[in-house]
Amino acid sequence: MSYLRDMKNTMPVAPLKLMVLGGAAELGSQVNNYLVDFRSKVDNVYNNDPAFQGYVEKDYLFKFATPRFNSGEGKAVLEETVRGKDLFILVDVCNHSLTYTMNGYTNHMSPDDHYQDLKRVIAATNGKAHRINVIMPFLYEGRQHRRTGRESLDCAYAFEELTKMGVSNFITFDAHDPRIQNAAPLSGFDNFTAHYQFARALLRSEKDLILDKDHIIVISPDEGALDRAIYFSSVIGADTGMFYKRRDYSTIVNGKNPIVAHEFLGNDIEGKDIIIIDDMISSGDSMIDTSRQLKAMKAKRVFICTTFGLFTNGLAAFDKAYAEGVFDKVITTNLSYRPPELLTRPYYMEADMSKFLASIIDFMNHDLSMENVSTPTEKIQYILELYTDGKEIFEV
Repeated sequence: MSYLRDMKNTMPVAPLKLMVLGGAAELGSQVNNYLVDFRSKVDNVYNNDPAFQGYVEKDYLFKFATPRFNSGEGKAVLEETVRGKDLFILVDVCNHSLTYTMNGYTNHMSPDDHYQDLKRVIAATNGKAHRINVIMPFLYEGRQHRRTGRESLDCAYAFEELTKMGVSNFITFDAHDPRIQNAAPLSGFDNFTAHYQFARALLRSEKDLILDKDHIIVISPDEGALDRAIYFSSVIGADTGMFYKRRDYSTIVNGKNPIVAHEFLGNDIEGKDIIIIDDMISSGDSMIDTSRQLKAMKAKRVFICTTFGLFTNGLAAFDKAYAEGVFDKVITTNLSYRPPELLTRPYYMEADMSKFLASIIDFMNHDLSMENVSTPTEKIQYILELYTDGKEIFEV
């Protein structure tokens, strides 16, 4: 492949270091293992160049700590030099399982706490890193991306703040609104999707899918996810439909306008398999209601694919809906924290993103074009061919 040839003939920007904050420890360890594997196999023409020192390492994880005082205040302490490094900082702002003690009380870390730790480690580098790249799969305050009244504009301000602190590139996945990059127009912004990983997980699990317009419909649960559904359906050769969320804009419940009803726009779905694709499951109420309506319209099977499975209200509603036959599978990525009990559910499947994320880091460290990793159309079509021919689907 041409991009592999490019990798072999390109020098890295600077020695690579991966700084993983506590909330993303499991994902960061997997990414690090892939980076070690990638670099050990690359026969780069510059291997003997002094500037290539540190290219092949047994570990790319950067050693640091983010301790807290009894008052709850924190700090970042670097345990090795960051000077001249191409630093990639991985943070999961959704990991609520981490705790800290404040005045004798145990507190769970909120997205605000994770964001503060991110700023602390950036500040601790003190301008010594060659380049700072922030990998934030779930974009902090991504749902507060536009101002509609007398309210804060948190996501845009966070972008502006991190840019002023010296961040050169932002890497995120399935941003709720990619236009948020306009808040930092002079910084790099890469927004990736998990379409290929969804397709691979689904095709590995279900052996009897018929991939054409007569048997599969890709559904967007709202107008905001329509672009994702159109792309996915176009690649796999399926039809597209959409639900319109009718909201009560006179009322605010838990910070949002409640949904009055889901109205379906699309062709007849009777007897067809349904793939619902969206960026996240928050409480899950909307997704369950959508699936229930699809089954009421005599859909054959319902597969839910979302990048982030937050399950903020727990799993009881999903357990009940699955027992009632409302949906058949839920596929989420491992880019954000998932409750351990979710991994034991019979309806759950994981779309592993660690190798993909390692590839992104490797490409950026070599300053190569991201087109090869940002457009998975050829990879999806390749595994579709394998599936149609009855062959085993492996990782591309």
